[in-house]
Amino acid sequence: MTVLEYVLIGFLVGILTTAPVGPVNVMAIQHAVKNGFSHGVFVGLGAVVADTIFASAAIFGVSAVTNFVDSRFGLIEIVGGALLIVFGIRIWNTHPHIEKDGNGREYSYLGDAAAAFFMAITNPGTIFAFAAIFGVLGDYRPAHDDHFGSLLMVAGVAGGATSWWLFVSATVSHFKSRIDDRWLGRANHIAGFVLIVFGGLIYLNLALDRLGHAAGIWGH
Repeated sequence: MTVLEYVLIGFLVGILTTAPVGPVNVMAIQHAVKNGFSHGVFVGLGAVVADTIFASAAIFGVSAVTNFVDSRFGLIEIVGGALLIVFGIRIWNTHPHIEKDGNGREYSYLGDAAAAFFMAITNPGTIFAFAAIFGVLGDYRPAHDDHFGSLLMVAGVAGGATSWWLFVSATVSHFKSRIDDRWLGRANHIAGFVLIVFGGLIYLNLALDRLGHAAGIWGH
């Protein structure tokens, strides 16, 4: 695969794992509403550091055990697809709440970033999400000895996540009077639906492979 392909895949993974509206997204939105665009961005950057750590652990872990992964790829696809569907359902059913009436407290940029980092790094679901996604990439993930490709994909994740936070902070700053819980709920429905579809596509691909294999055996 090319450099651009690795970065692009990582970029999409970064957006996919960051977009669901959880505690950090709500925090970024609240700070962008109360204190402006830059505060929302710094909240996001704190989460980006945590996500980059998780992505590195997941992708280098997957690369290091690639022989194990390849020998049990069908099982990993089944588990990974199930995890994506479960995550999607949980995100769909999450009802985030934003408080627009603050207590007047001003937060520093580093304080925003640090709070978001610790909030994100203590969420064990994130590492499982990255592991599930990277685990089912198949031929689209770097080989076990392709450390450069792995670094490129991690860089893509960081870029995708950062782009998401820039987009969210800019959007919220511009439309802050219209942001409410219903808007957040719709965003979660979209993110949850995407994850469920990805999980379903994994099972569809498995089913088609099985049918093709069975047809080949039947043909002989």
